[in-house]
Amino acid sequence: MKINQLKVPFGAKHKKKRVGRGDSSGHGGTSTRGHKGHKARSGYKLSFNFEGGQMPLFRRLPKRGFRHLKKYKIEIVNLYQIEKLFQEGEEVTIEKLKEKGLIKKGQFVKILGEGNLTKKFIISAHHFSQKAKEKIEKVGGKVNIIKVEKNV
Repeated sequence: MKINQLKVPFGAKHKKKRVGRGDSSGHGGTSTRGHKGHKARSGYKLSFNFEGGQMPLFRRLPKRGFRHLKKYKIEIVNLYQIEKLFQEGEEVTIEKLKEKGLIKKGQFVKILGEGNLTKKFIISAHHFSQKAKEKIEKVGGKVNIIKVEKNV
């Protein structure tokens, strides 16, 4: 069998409905659109939220709260990731975390205490979990919190 010999199975292909071709066609007169009204006109398009004149759902629901447009995302790094990719005594900064691929943008970084820490590090980030601080200081490392000035 070749590609040019393939045929559509019987019954899979239908004849196109020819509308508005006289009464004998079975679809003449109103052309299956019923009588009068908005839907009977050409160019009719129903809006996605139209409920037949009933008050639309989005107008019936109460509005509260708002979405902050300047909301920032905090990127998360765990201690086991730092342990794996950095050497003993190395200073861990946001730039180095970007280089190693642990964070993408680095707008705000939070260090979490997941995993064990055996090496000593000096870690600089915007936020630290309490558990992460304790683990870093227990091994003899140092925590530097980066202060961010808020622009109003």
